[in-house]
Amino acid sequence: MIRRAMPVLCLLIAGCQSYTPAPLASAPSTLTPVDMAALSIAAARIERPYLKPVAIDLAKPLDGNAVATLVVLNSPDLKAARAKAGVAEAQIFAARLLPDPTLNIGASKVLSGPDPLADLVGALALDLNALRTRGVRVAQAHAAADQVRLDLAWSEWQAAGSARLQAVRIVALTQALALAQASRESARSLLDRNLRAAGRGDIAGDAVQTARLAATDAESKLQIAAGDLNTARFELTRLLGLPPATELRLAPAAEDAPPPTAAALFEIAQENRTDLRALRAGYASQEAAYRKAILDQFPTLALTLTANRDTSGNMIVGPTVDFTMPLWNRNRGGIAVERATREQLRAEYAARLFQTRAEIAAAVSGLGIARAQREAILRDLPNVERYATSSAAAAARGDLAQSTADAAGQAWCDKRSQLVQANQAIAEQDIALELLTGTLREAWTR
Repeated sequence: MIRRAMPVLCLLIAGCQSYTPAPLASAPSTLTPVDMAALSIAAARIERPYLKPVAIDLAKPLDGNAVATLVVLNSPDLKAARAKAGVAEAQIFAARLLPDPTLNIGASKVLSGPDPLADLVGALALDLNALRTRGVRVAQAHAAADQVRLDLAWSEWQAAGSARLQAVRIVALTQALALAQASRESARSLLDRNLRAAGRGDIAGDAVQTARLAATDAESKLQIAAGDLNTARFELTRLLGLPPATELRLAPAAEDAPPPTAAALFEIAQENRTDLRALRAGYASQEAAYRKAILDQFPTLALTLTANRDTSGNMIVGPTVDFTMPLWNRNRGGIAVERATREQLRAEYAARLFQTRAEIAAAVSGLGIARAQREAILRDLPNVERYATSSAAAAARGDLAQSTADAAGQAWCDKRSQLVQANQAIAEQDIALELLTGTLREAWTR
């Protein structure tokens, strides 16, 4: 019997997969130069509901759509997340597979006694319980894979929004840096004139000290603006998966109309946010897990077919059924764990909805405040500009002290800095609302 079974065993072993090592590369692809030609082709073919196909050219200014497309295609973090999604697909494949039967073969030699033959026994067993729970295991794996895919979509959406936010900050910080440089030069010029005037005895020391403090403050603001801009640039290249030294040209964000009400945006978020859909898929997966735990409380079944030739030459064939007796355990512990986990996921989903509603309301309120502040700045800006211009002309004619004209020019520079900050706040709040609703603002009015 053993000799007859050996060819079958050899055939089964030949069908098994072999191990192939895959050592880590010393220089992974994320550290090599980016193939911009291939990236541009992929960007022209991208399929995402919130992205439009675009031709990527780093020599031209990149708008928000181009920046978001770059991060979705080239972010190392998103590439790792996609590899994780492949694990979920493999788990679906594993859940569909039927259990392998178990083959037992034995032989016993007679050492003493009248029977001349060896005792041979063979058994073929199949786990029927795995067949009974296969449906719920496949359903659980499908729901878990849906959750992974939706979480990946949410990660892509969040990464695209983060890159767009960094682009908005870089544009604003570039403008702020130019204004800070102008303010520093003005403060330095005023300090130099005051120092010369103090040397001649024309002004008191208090005026010099005031000019020195103003120059120090202007220098500090310039250094802060330069540092913030440098940090934002490196953060953007990191998000995009580009080398740190890559120079990016960015287009300013377009002006948008005021958003709908917070209640309307919350309804849009419930329908479009993929993280909420991922939580629902996770809950469905847990429902399947709970159902499987219920099924596992019933007797587990295993069918065994046994063939035996005893020492007298008698051939015996018969089935054996093995099952557990649900007397004390009845999988009550597993059922309790899965039921509690289901309740936990229900509470987490409710908490996420509550958080989403609160964040949307806060973002809408913050956007309203930023818009009101910008309107106030825009009302004041023409008067401040006219005063600065007239003061500079009067100082040039000698009708006004240069220090007064410099102060007026500094006030105009400060007002423009406030406008840059207000525009940045509005653009960031707009993107934040899109992130919170899970869709672009173009879809809010559909």
